[in-house]
Amino acid sequence: MNEAKKEFWNGVRAEIPLLVGVFPFGMIYGALALEAGLSVLASQLMSSIVFAGSSQFITAQLVHDAAPGFVIVLTIAVVNLRHMLYSASLAPYLKNLSPRWKVLLSYLLTDEAYAPSILKYETEGAKPFSHWFLLGAGFSLWFTWQVSTALGVFLGAEIPDDLPLDFALPITFIAMIVPVLRKSPMIAAALSAGVTALLAYHLPFKLGLILAAFVGIAVGTVLEGRKTQGGTP
Repeated sequence: MNEAKKEFWNGVRAEIPLLVGVFPFGMIYGALALEAGLSVLASQLMSSIVFAGSSQFITAQLVHDAAPGFVIVLTIAVVNLRHMLYSASLAPYLKNLSPRWKVLLSYLLTDEAYAPSILKYETEGAKPFSHWFLLGAGFSLWFTWQVSTALGVFLGAEIPDDLPLDFALPITFIAMIVPVLRKSPMIAAALSAGVTALLAYHLPFKLGLILAAFVGIAVGTVLEGRKTQGGTP
C-alpha cells in the first residue's frame, strides 16, 4: 500500500468512532426534514450540497416555523462561520496543495473531519501525503451522512418516537471538542458559547445559536489576541 492510500485509510479509521454518533444524527435529520415540509429530493440534496448537519437541522426547523428567508440565510451563515476558523487553522498544513485539492478538502471539511485531522497535524506536522488523511476522514463522513439521511427520509415514519437517537448529537460533539480544548482561549470560547446558548435558548427562530456563536468567537478572538501580544489570556 502506497503512502497516499495508507494516510487515506488512517483518516477513515480515525473517523469511525465519530461516525457512530453521526449515523443516528443523519437519520433524525432525514425524518425531521420531511416533517418540516421539505420534499424527499430537497432533503437529500441538502445533505449532498450543503453537507452541514447543524445548518440542515436549523433550516428544517426554520422552514417548519415559516421563518423569513433572510433569517434562514443569516442563521446558516453565522452558524457556519466556524468553518472559516477551521480552514484558517488547517491552512499552514495544506498551503502547498493545488487549488483543486483545496476546493475538494474545503467541501469535505466539517466538525467531525476537522477534529481528528488537526490533532494529527499538530502532532506530526505537514507531510507530503498528510492531506490524504483529511480526505479519508471527510469522505467517510460524507458517505455516512448520505446513507443515514436516506434512511431517515425513507424510514422516518417507522422510527419509534421513544427511540433516544437524539443523544448522539451532544455526545458526538463532546467527543470532538474535548480533545482539542488545550488552550485557555479555546476553553473560554467553548464555555462562553455554551452558557450563552443555554441562557438564550428560548429566543425565537433559534437566534440564541447566532448569539452564542458570536459570543464564543468574540471571546476566543479577544483572548487569543491578548495571548499573542504577550498579555494574560
